[in-house]
Amino acid sequence: MKYAKEEAVFEKYISSGKLKQSKQRKNIMQAFLESGKHVTAEELYNAVKRKFPSVGLITVYRTLKLFCKCGLAREVCFENGTARYEHLYGRQHHDHLICSACGKVIEIEDPDIEKLQDRQYKMHGFVPQGHRMDLYGICRKCRMCQR
Repeated sequence: MKYAKEEAVFEKYISSGKLKQSKQRKNIMQAFLESGKHVTAEELYNAVKRKFPSVGLITVYRTLKLFCKCGLAREVCFENGTARYEHLYGRQHHDHLICSACGKVIEIEDPDIEKLQDRQYKMHGFVPQGHRMDLYGICRKCRMCQR
């Protein structure tokens, strides 16, 4: 199975909380993991609904919250304030480039940026607890459309 580790993490969390195992949650997880992008609950709902029409929007919202609680996902809000969910399990830390025109999100990993941030922590006597860097601009595709 492609997402066996993620499914095991979720099943363990569900069992430990004495929550209900359901086919709908598994279907939502599959759609979420296959999306490969930062999705809103509504986008995920639309993707799931195409294959599994009985799934409700509230079930998608609740399941996404469970994914966050068990470490499979993280909720991120970018400039427009819309909550999006990204895969978290087994992923390296990354930052984001966000297009202000179309909302496209690109994940970036750069060890030089991380070194600069570590240097700033040390210089100012901070103990790192985490960070998030979102860089906004206009993507290539949107710039081409503006011409």
